[in-house]
Amino acid sequence: MIKELVKSSRSYRNFDSSYEMKLETLHELVDIARFCPSSVNRQPLKYYCISAKEEVGKLMPLLGFAKALKNRKLPDKGKEPNGFIIICHDLTIASSNASIDKDVGIVAQSILLGACEMGLGGCCIGSFVPDAVREKLELDKRYLPKLVIALGKVAETVVLEDVKEDGDISYYRDEDDVHHVPKRKLIDLLIR
Repeated sequence: MIKELVKSSRSYRNFDSSYEMKLETLHELVDIARFCPSSVNRQPLKYYCISAKEEVGKLMPLLGFAKALKNRKLPDKGKEPNGFIIICHDLTIASSNASIDKDVGIVAQSILLGACEMGLGGCCIGSFVPDAVREKLELDKRYLPKLVIALGKVAETVVLEDVKEDGDISYYRDEDDVHHVPKRKLIDLLIR
């Protein structure tokens, strides 16, 4: 069951603009994250949730989606995310960055799996300038944005496939706008 959930939890970049994301839904996803393991149990992560269209629109210009698609800007116009969770490092709890990124990865995957279980999808976005996001959202200096998770009702198809013989792992969109994600085979991951 978890394997199927992981396989269906992809990096989605186009969303159904008619879907209204409730702030409570984002809070439910943060509630999943709060139970995640944390290095030395410090729990230095805090979460800023956005669901209002105006706030989503304010954040969008600061984010880079699907940078590997050189001749395509995503999300498509009118298919922006329905909400965001910005994972922040609370510098008053832990000043060192040493283990924070591990915690961020753990909570981000948990949030995305929770979203998938709710019939939603998302995308982790690391392509942004933290100070610009902090300033735009008027966050206190104690909060350092580490990762942005775009969330919403998915409006695209993503297909997993085995990496071809040439070894190219680049994701791509086909002529029908289906997003293809090559994954290495299990045999290629195991150290023998």
